Amino acid sequence: MGYLFDFLLAIVLTALSYYIGSYLLRKDLSALQALIIGTSVVSLGAITEALNAPMLLIILVPFPVGMILLYLFLKESVKTWFITYLLTLAIYTVIHVMMSYFFKFHSLIPAWKLNDFVLNKMGF
Repeated sequence: MGYLFDFLLAIVLTALSYYIGSYLLRKDLSALQALIIGTSVVSLGAITEALNAPMLLIILVPFPVGMILLYLFLKESVKTWFITYLLTLAIYTVIHVMMSYFFKFHSLIPAWKLNDFVLNKMGF
């Protein structure tokens, strides 16, 4: 049950970062589209991890899928898509830091397990 819960939570939090990033820029990414992106990105990361790929690949393989799906769903210019994607990544990173610090949940970015030393250096 633990892995399934972590998997579903990672999907929801990833989808939330895409939805909030789009919402803040007043773009029309629906909650369903954000959930599709989150499910695709997290599933691809999980499949890559199940294949015993190196950690770098587990992190990098899902990125193009999220980028392409965001571009297709937004139906905006490359500039608008890129700004939305950068904002999404920033939100994703903030969510990761909060989940790692408060709940010791590291499944959003598996290779970036924040420990107390790193958080202290970041000012937390």
